[in-house]
Amino acid sequence: MSSEQVQKPITREYPVLVALQGPLEGRRWIIKNALEIGRDAECDIAIEDRQVSRHHARVYIGDGFVHLQDLGSKNGTFFGRDQINEEIRLSDGDTIQIALVQKFAFYSSDATMPIEDLDPALLQGTKQLQLDERSRRVWVRGNELLPALSAAQFRLLYCLYEQSGQVVPRDELIRKIWEEEESSGVSDQALDALIRRLRDRLMEFDDSHQYIVTVRGHGTRLDNPPYQKKAW
Repeated sequence: MSSEQVQKPITREYPVLVALQGPLEGRRWIIKNALEIGRDAECDIAIEDRQVSRHHARVYIGDGFVHLQDLGSKNGTFFGRDQINEEIRLSDGDTIQIALVQKFAFYSSDATMPIEDLDPALLQGTKQLQLDERSRRVWVRGNELLPALSAAQFRLLYCLYEQSGQVVPRDELIRKIWEEEESSGVSDQALDALIRRLRDRLMEFDDSHQYIVTVRGHGTRLDNPPYQKKAW
């Protein structure tokens, strides 16, 4: 279906971007605000591949529609099979590709997503904070954390999650978070800033509990208590 066919303005149901073939396969993003796609770890959708530019493309809402924009990338952004040179208005079911590395499908809402593209049901766990390593999805008290965490934020959380309740030394966190870079050059301030941003994201969904606990002189631990549904 071309971008000129059957386009409906966005209503109260939010559109969604689903990762198909590629390193992010299985993940999805609700489009409430602009989403920047690129190799930079702080992009809303980070793709860790050298073919992807640091700031590659952007998906945003304008005039009631969702638009795709290339940000001057080296290896191109593709709409269907065609490389784009100007902004494209997306329609339900359109596919886009980032540098032939990661393919996405766009849907006008969750309700229009094909069954095969839906992620499995929420993990049936017993902790307040749950995550799925493959899809990099995170739930806090049963609510999915959207927009998704950045790649660096997820690596930090996953490292703590694997050793929940234990104090993880700072040097171990740095090695695992910045595994593809020269970790010896990462400052304490960079780690502190990342911990602070992750803590702020978790507090957006639950400000009644401090999940990320810093133990001065030792490291950081995840305090992940049993999940108790709210009584209505």
